Amino acid sequence: MDEEKKIVLVVACALIDADGRVLISQRPEGKSLAGLWEFPGGKLEAGETLEEALVRELKEELDIETKVACLAPLTFASHAYESFHLLMPLYVCRRFWGIPRGVEGQAIKWVRPKDLRDYPMPAADEPLIPFLIDLL
Repeated sequence: MDEEKKIVLVVACALIDADGRVLISQRPEGKSLAGLWEFPGGKLEAGETLEEALVRELKEELDIETKVACLAPLTFASHAYESFHLLMPLYVCRRFWGIPRGVEGQAIKWVRPKDLRDYPMPAADEPLIPFLIDLL
């Protein structure tokens, strides 16, 4: 086995609208993987559960409110990047309040699950697409 890679835990959300579309956001310039499209979410803060982190991240990134009870785990990604290993649970959220907007200046888009592959995504996000196609 090569030198051990740090495991990085992040949480992501497939936000689903009434029309069965999924929200994706574009990573802004200056961040790693800039320009790629991803499911909203992020890193956990000390003492947070996955669900609490997602509620906070959705507020910070998209200015929407949701509750832990509105989040349902769907699947997860486990992906080895060059310098770390990413573990990313994906939750589904159909119930939220507010109109999503890119608070951090990021572009956002509602996309049909079958069209998600038309948007370049980080390698960790791509294996999640079939689960959303099957779900919706």
